[in-house]
Parts: sequence; structure tokens; C-alpha cells
Amino acid sequence: MKPIKIMIMAIFGLVASSCDDEFLNPLPDSSVTVDAYFDSDEDVLAGIIGIYDAIQGVNENTETNDTDFNRGVQFEYLLTEHRSDNTRSATLEGSRADFHRYIIDPNNVQSEDYWASMYEVIFRANNIMNYMDVANPGNVAKYTAEAKFLRAYAYFNLVRLYGGVPLVTEVVIAEETDKLFTRASVDDIYSQIIEDLQEAILSLDYSHKARASKGAAQALLAKVYLTQSTPNYEGAQQLCEEIINSQEYSLEDNFYDVFYSELNNEIIFAIQYQSGNSEESQGFSAEFTSTIRAGRQDGLNIPENNLIADLQAFGGNRTDVSLTNVLGNYEVGKFLPDGFDWTQNYGTNTGDAGNDWIVLRYADVLLMHVEAILAGTPSTGNANALSSFQAVRNRAGITNPVTSISVNDLLLERRVEFAFENHRFFDLVRFGVADAVLSGYADDNGYTFTGTDLLLPIPSREINLSGGVLNQNPGY
Repeated sequence: MKPIKIMIMAIFGLVASSCDDEFLNPLPDSSVTVDAYFDSDEDVLAGIIGIYDAIQGVNENTETNDTDFNRGVQFEYLLTEHRSDNTRSATLEGSRADFHRYIIDPNNVQSEDYWASMYEVIFRANNIMNYMDVANPGNVAKYTAEAKFLRAYAYFNLVRLYGGVPLVTEVVIAEETDKLFTRASVDDIYSQIIEDLQEAILSLDYSHKARASKGAAQALLAKVYLTQSTPNYEGAQQLCEEIINSQEYSLEDNFYDVFYSELNNEIIFAIQYQSGNSEESQGFSAEFTSTIRAGRQDGLNIPENNLIADLQAFGGNRTDVSLTNVLGNYEVGKFLPDGFDWTQNYGTNTGDAGNDWIVLRYADVLLMHVEAILAGTPSTGNANALSSFQAVRNRAGITNPVTSISVNDLLLERRVEFAFENHRFFDLVRFGVADAVLSGYADDNGYTFTGTDLLLPIPSREINLSGGVLNQNPGY
């Protein structure tokens, strides 16, 4: 499932002896920085691929100690989907069950891991940019652009989940606590993200889907423009139209193929995994099972009834792909391990699945295009917005013509299109309805939600390591 990475990781192995173990094996301690040695273009390329490894993370079924091995994006659904009204844990036991009840504390292991994982991405990106002088001159611009795209991606995840975070854009030593732990403002974080992505767009092309590309940088920047406190709707619309007009991407005719025919025409950026390879696989697919448990946990990302109802009423042909019925219980259908369902015992590599994690796909660009044209207004009948919106619905088999799109229409469409893809929480926040929707959801389920729950707590370990330089978010 990852032909590009398999080829390049062979190169990475050849230069492993020139890199310290800390670089090759990310540690969950964001105060430890990396400064490996590179002396050729091949080394720099291997270092670039090492950044993707940090995003990919270590499969929990390979290394079980949650304090020694970063999971990359493999825990992301807990911090996002579980904190929306989409999903929950099957039980109330353990720290993973704290997310859907809004009782996450600063010692939460999974939140701590995600913070460390994203900073590992940032540190590796900063580090590799120190060695561009040994790369082939013709590759310097694209290597730098790739590193900056990945740094921007990590910071965008962090700022949306934790608010202002330490802004580290160069290699620093562990003793430089002010540089490592002083929180920058949200606006400053966004300024850096935008700068990195704008530079990336200039030097990347459309040749990759599992690595940074021009399309990925454009799509991510469009989402950044829509998310910042003062949205840049015009900039987001322009970027979406550049992607649309490039004709580099298209909607898959069959919604199933989006998830099970990997690196397809719809994919803009995905994190690759390889089935059966303990060093390159993922374990989250197995954790989405509960009725017939295939994962280590009792079941995670269990669909909420209101999401099931929305999918059944408005999902069209997306419903049977998004949900799977296991003996009368609905579970996530999009990421069945290697495509095998419960009747097939979830395949032979259940805990070492190769399903890629989709970060950006073309349907998202089309619906962001609608959002940018809405530009904060209640509704639109703009022909371009209608065209983008209709394309997504047509693929779902919902072909009745749309003549006007409201904010609620768009939010609902995004919910049924991207269920279980970690968009819902960020959509609610970006559309300004998170407080209302999540308060109602919490009340209906006996949870307690307050506005401060929109940000996660800064991990206590990081505060302790900082010697008090890093301060906590309100409410914790």
C-alpha cells in the first residue's frame, strides 16, 4: 500500500548509522531535540522521509508501552472525533474514555502522546533544514518546501487542539527552555503556518499523494484561511478554485473506493501504512471494532445514534460504506482492517493493518469552496458554490438539484461525507457552533461540557519539564 515509502526507506536504512537513535526512534519528550548528521542528498531525502515516520507513529500492537513510543496520528481520533458528537468509547474505563465525556486531565497519556508526536514532526523538519547545503542544488527548494509543509501541518493540528503553543522554528538544545516552552500567541502560530505553506506552494508540484505536494499545501492553506480568527474567505476560495481548475484530482465514482483503493484520484494527502509489516502498520482499524472485538481495547470510535440517524437520512450511498452492521450493532465501516469485516475475522493482519490515513481529499476542497463562498453569511445561491456542493451529493446518489445552500446544509453535508475522518470537531469550532452543539450533546448523555473544553489541557509533563515556563490552559 506504500510503494513510494518502501523504496525510500531502503535508503533510510543505509544512512541510519549516520543518524542518532533519537532521530530514528521518536521519544515522547518534546524537550529533547534532534540534530542528526547528513552529508549527501540521499541522507537529506532519508531525513525528509523520517518526518513522515513521525506522523505515521508506532503501532501499539508492535510496541505496547504508551510512554516510550509516539503513536503519531494513530490516536488522533480520540482527540477529535471522540470530542465531537460523532463517536464515543464502548466503555467508561481508562483514559481513552475521558475524551467523549470531556473529562480529559493534564496527565492524559493519549493527549500527551499526540503533543509529543507533533513536536517530533516539527523538530525533525527544523533539523533537516539545517542540512540543505549538502543536498543537490536542484532539490533544495522542494526538500525545504516539503519540510515546511510538514511543520505547518503539525502546528495546525496543535494550535487547533491546544491554542497557543511553543513556536520552535530552529534546532535548539534542551537547556534553552525559553525557546522550547514559551507559548506563542494563536495569531503568531497561524502567521508561521501561513508563511510555511505559501513557500511550500511555490516549490512543490502535484506528483505526490503520500508526500507533500502543491495540491496538499494549497488545500491545507485553504483550511487554515477558513479556520483563523479572522477568516480569509477570498484567499480560501482562490486556493480551492486553483485546485479544482488544475484537474489533478477528481471524486471517485464509488465512495467505497475512496477508502479501499488507496492513493486514488480523490486523495490529495494521505499517511501510508503497510499491512502485515509491524514497523509500518497501524492498529487503529482494529480498535474501531467492539461487538466482536479485534483490537486491544473494548471498542473505540463507536458511532453515536444521532450520527447514525443523519447518515441514514442524508448519507445516500455513503451510509453503507461509512457504517457496518455487526449483529445489530453499528460500527465504523470506512477503515475495516485491510477491508476485511467481522464475517472474515477482520483478515489475517487485524492489528497490523495497512489502511492509509486520509488527511486531505478532493471532496473536502469542494465543500471548503462552498464555505469560502458563503463567507460567513447564512446562505448562498452562488452558481459555483452550488456546482461544488452538487458534485459531492451526486456522487452520494443524491441528485435532486440544490438551489440554495445554508450554513446548516453545509455542516450536515460535511458530517455525513467525512464521518470518522476527524473533521467534525474542527468543523463545529470553525463554524462557530461548537458550544451549542456539544453542550446539547453532553446534556443528552449526562456529560458536563463547558467552553474551556474546546481546548485540551497542556500536558503536565511538558509543564514540569519547562520548569514553570509553560502555562496551563483555562479550566484545567
